Amino acid sequence: MPLALFRRKRAGSAVRGAGLAHPLPHGAGAFHCQVADPMGQPMPGADVTVTATDTGRAAAKATTDPYGLVFLALPPGRYGVLISADGLQPHQQTVDVLPDETAPLTSVQLHVGRAPELPRPGTWLFDPPHTAIRFIAKHVGMAHVHGRFTRFEGGIHVAPDMADSRVEVRIDAASITTGNNTRDNHLRSADFLDVERYPYIDFSADRFLYRGGSKWTLQGALTMHGVSRTVDLDTGYLGVVNGGYAEELRCAALATAELHREDYTLNWRTMLAKGIAVVGPTVKLELDVQAMYRSHDTPTPPE
Repeated sequence: MPLALFRRKRAGSAVRGAGLAHPLPHGAGAFHCQVADPMGQPMPGADVTVTATDTGRAAAKATTDPYGLVFLALPPGRYGVLISADGLQPHQQTVDVLPDETAPLTSVQLHVGRAPELPRPGTWLFDPPHTAIRFIAKHVGMAHVHGRFTRFEGGIHVAPDMADSRVEVRIDAASITTGNNTRDNHLRSADFLDVERYPYIDFSADRFLYRGGSKWTLQGALTMHGVSRTVDLDTGYLGVVNGGYAEELRCAALATAELHREDYTLNWRTMLAKGIAVVGPTVKLELDVQAMYRSHDTPTPPE
């Protein structure tokens, strides 16, 4: 898309590009940019975060459109702009937004970023106070249900070749909580998790597939309600730091997966037939993990 399609306009008019108009509210200004990938091609889906420099608070967030473009109307002031995308080096700049004006178009090219330092080979154990296992499910006919498991253990054995590493997680199914005691007790019952018969939810992965940048896919088996299914964890690796009260060596990652309840014989249609509306058929699982380095020994898998 020619950059000349973008022009500065006063309030009461609009900024136009590709047949679209961007009217400015009275007294507001605007910032717009076009983002290109390392090959110089327009980059859709790049994240753009704008922060007010005087308060440090985020003023706006957006993603670039299919042409790599983004347009943001903002109150007058000075802003820091962060443009980022998976596997690429972030771009930062400062812009001044003036009332009733659109700042000149900024053209930004992102470059391949350096992957974070991988954790050293050995055993890394989850740190429960700094680790969360969460889920989000659609409440049938209503809003989303947010929940978490409060008791779990696990670790990662990092091999000299990261692709040969493995992870083990064991979750106490009875520790599920959604902030509603009645619903939580029902989720623990034989209608759903049946924690008396199946007290644990286990995940074991021994395939680490590199996706570029800081992205990995962990392929493994999730066993729940007596059923095992193959699951891919889409994982963003966050790096290694010396942290904690004892300055332990830690690594961190954020992983997500989508589960289908009927894969584990948790039949939501049967629940609806009984007049029970708890959560829908699809559950998003999220693991926000910090692990502490312990030794070169292999972790003992859950029994």
